[in-house]
Amino acid sequence: MNYTTVKYHKDGRIGRVSFCRPEIHNAFNGTVITEMSHLFSELAKDDDLRVILLTGEGKSFCAGADLNWMREVITQSFEQNLAESNALANLFYQIYAFKRPVVGRINGAAIGGGTGFVAVCDIAVAARSAKFSFSEVKIGVVPACIGPYVIRKMGEGKARELFITGERMSAERAFEVGLVNKVVDDDQLDTEVENLIQSILSSGPEAVAMAKKLVSEVPLMTPSQFKPFTAEMIAKLRVSSEGQEGMDAFLNKRKPKWVTEP
Repeated sequence: MNYTTVKYHKDGRIGRVSFCRPEIHNAFNGTVITEMSHLFSELAKDDDLRVILLTGEGKSFCAGADLNWMREVITQSFEQNLAESNALANLFYQIYAFKRPVVGRINGAAIGGGTGFVAVCDIAVAARSAKFSFSEVKIGVVPACIGPYVIRKMGEGKARELFITGERMSAERAFEVGLVNKVVDDDQLDTEVENLIQSILSSGPEAVAMAKKLVSEVPLMTPSQFKPFTAEMIAKLRVSSEGQEGMDAFLNKRKPKWVTEP
């Protein structure tokens, strides 16, 4: 598929994904949703990948829905709106549930649905100049498709406040409420993100995938479910080739193979 609204570059074991509509601050429309969903479906087939970086070209990360797309949406039927909303909901889940960690490089404004792409990243690092807002209520709608991920990340209390007020947030405020994991000066953003990626690459790839699964699934379980689930998970990892390699490397004071492999 030839993408026109997103860009992808594979850099060793790193997949670098960008919104590439800088002239309209990387606002998304139906084409963006289709292309991004197709891209992540293809990335899921690449077993060589260890981490995904998600960012935006230009001055913004993602400024929410494209105004021209919104003009089309208001003339569509309920069925048409439902189909497009389902496509967006599926895309957010694709990124959230992606096997490999997704790191968000939040280089500028993330507004409305753009904050959803921040929320589905496993770890998000924001430039100090970045701005955020759940602005949907200002135009009479709600942050519905992004809601499950934002509520999980920030908690119900903060989500209630910010969904209702549509408050414009600084990067520091976004960090305070838990939407992003770290805020750095703009000129330090790339360095911080690359250091984070290298830290991820030093960890066992299957262990990282299981860590994502652990965090996603355990909160929804009862004690009778999570006790056997977690016990089986650690037992399987201990006897796996990766677990055996990692523990042997630690005990023998050497680097594990996944660190030294090109």
